[in-house]
Amino acid sequence: MATLLYRLGRFSFRRRGRIAAVWLLLLALLGIGAGTLMGPTSDNFSMPGTESQQALDDLGKQFPQAGGATGTIVVAAPEGEQLDPAAVAPLVKEANEIDGVTGAVDPFQAGSVSEDGRFALVQVQFDGSADEVSDEAKSAYEAVGSDAEGLRVEHGGEVMGGEVEVGSTEALGVLVAAVVLVITFGSLVAAGMTLLNALIGVAVGMAGLFSLTGVIELSSTAPILALMLGLAVGIDYSLFITSRYRQYLAEGLEPEEAAGRATGTAGSAVVFAGATVVIALAGLSVVGIPFLSAMGLAAAGTVAVAVLVALTLLPAFLSFAGKKILPRKQRQADGDATEDPVVAEGFGFTWGRLVAKLRIPILVVGIVGLGALTLPAQDMRLALPDAGTAAEGSPAREAYDLTSEGFGEGFNGRLIAVVNGADAQATGAAAEQATGLIMDTDGILAVAPPQLNEQGTTALLTIIPEAGPTAAATENAVHDIRDRVADVENADIALTGATALGIDVSEKLSDALPVYLLLVVGLSILLLMLVFRSILVPLKAALGFLLTVGSTFGITVAIFQEGTLAGLVGVDTPGPLVSFLPILLIGILFGLAMDYEVFLVSRMREDFVHGAGPQEAMVSGMGHNARVVTAAALIMTSVFGGFVLMDDPIIKSIGFALAIGVVIDAFVVRMALVPAVMSLLGRAAWWLPKPVDKVLPDLDIEGEKLNKQLATEARGEDPVSV
Repeated sequence: MATLLYRLGRFSFRRRGRIAAVWLLLLALLGIGAGTLMGPTSDNFSMPGTESQQALDDLGKQFPQAGGATGTIVVAAPEGEQLDPAAVAPLVKEANEIDGVTGAVDPFQAGSVSEDGRFALVQVQFDGSADEVSDEAKSAYEAVGSDAEGLRVEHGGEVMGGEVEVGSTEALGVLVAAVVLVITFGSLVAAGMTLLNALIGVAVGMAGLFSLTGVIELSSTAPILALMLGLAVGIDYSLFITSRYRQYLAEGLEPEEAAGRATGTAGSAVVFAGATVVIALAGLSVVGIPFLSAMGLAAAGTVAVAVLVALTLLPAFLSFAGKKILPRKQRQADGDATEDPVVAEGFGFTWGRLVAKLRIPILVVGIVGLGALTLPAQDMRLALPDAGTAAEGSPAREAYDLTSEGFGEGFNGRLIAVVNGADAQATGAAAEQATGLIMDTDGILAVAPPQLNEQGTTALLTIIPEAGPTAAATENAVHDIRDRVADVENADIALTGATALGIDVSEKLSDALPVYLLLVVGLSILLLMLVFRSILVPLKAALGFLLTVGSTFGITVAIFQEGTLAGLVGVDTPGPLVSFLPILLIGILFGLAMDYEVFLVSRMREDFVHGAGPQEAMVSGMGHNARVVTAAALIMTSVFGGFVLMDDPIIKSIGFALAIGVVIDAFVVRMALVPAVMSLLGRAAWWLPKPVDKVLPDLDIEGEKLNKQLATEARGEDPVSV
């Protein structure tokens, strides 16, 4: 692999103009495609195979007029007063006139008025799903009652879901990354080139992704996740290769040769690191959840583009920059083959020796500390997001809070029982029996009279729980209802609605989590065994990854679910974690953790193979790569941290979890626990049974074969052909 990438690096370096033109042309074409083919993203969390999803599908066939999106307009009179039916009627009429609305129900006729007469709910039924409702219809819906004097009118329901927009706050993460690059390289040219290379890769990936939204349904979260990961890994991969290029220049190599070797060595590690991220994200497809599969594949695509850009466009940029990529002092030295003093005597060497000296205390403190941070994770609860955790002041949150004030939180988490019978008589009898059973269920406040389709073969029972949609009591009530109505004869009864669907999604993801974690850990052991040709190094890496995941879960639960220090990250209302966060976090952190593992430990192995003692190799690995890994981790943390400033609770929680996960994995696990374990194991760290050694292919990640080949050909004055 290293030899192939070496040739690719030199090829791109020589033909810099053509390579840059190809990428810019591709960006332009994809940009045009995004502008002309881009379709809307979706907030449809479908779940094939679950009871709630099957009931929704059947509802669209048997009761189409009730299968579309719903909206709820909450009307409130001033405190101490009651609503006048004559004042509410114009709002109902206005809602009925919206294009795409099949019906808006007068609350005084439907009985959806609070006991004190101050609050009322106007139920609005649309003929299509929330994603199919036009922007004009949504705007008209939000404008209902805007001129109602003396009344407070808020708009909620499924139709209020909107796309997540990227704002200026995310640019702060990129700005911090730029500062870190300038400090790391000591050169504006190097920092600017690295950042530009990553931004072009992100732009290509995002343009390609938006071009596909016209034919592929993506959740509104998917592009944000792809942007988040594309930025982070794009900058990091460019950073790793550029750092190695500067090292070779400092050793006296000519720029073209330095670019080839940097692409062959650091580029090999980038390919491996990128492949692990892509595999982990694409592996989300095995869970069998469409929106999660699309989210993982979208992010994997941007990571794959970032790898390709780093291997081809970056060497071309290095050719344009030449030796200007070095700090001014090194350029003035006119290419003297002296090692960078920062690398030779930097903090990494000092830290490596300190870890070797204090390895036992570091291991004890690190493992116990991370174990303690993991404890809150045992109380983790998962749910799909609802308006109750939306940003304070948003329309959906205002409607949720006003509904809770007037009627109770349960009215925000309505359930729907779909009763299908062979004929009208069987359906009516089953609906009556089911109503009695549901009313006797703990946690249920009320059951509305059944609504029948034209044939009378399908009945809808609207169920009001006592607690909110994400409350544990509501989840228990859903299971109890399903158990109770399972024995009703002559009809099929299924529970659905946004609340039931959210519960089913969360449970399916919870069941898939251990399987996916086992898959990822097993994959990490296998891949690292191939890279390092060792048994204990992969096991150590996998255990470190488990510590990272556990402590990240614990901190995220403590803040976002339990509310500890929630105000520091702008969390208005603590609640369950979004159901796909843990499995998504495992996939992403796995790839990022392998990045740091490879870049740190590969240098240790390289020095050990070349005759250094185990302790010397560990210190050398830390000394040469700690600075780069530190910069990479700071960049990733800043990029992910920029998304914490967004109002959307899903993006906020994902950004926070990824940022804190990178901090823990890079600075605690990889920079402290890993060298401590390597020092403790000594030569045993590199032990591999001979039968296994013969079977495993040699990937040559660090370019050992390439170095031997170059040395041989240099003696014959015959360089590797490109």
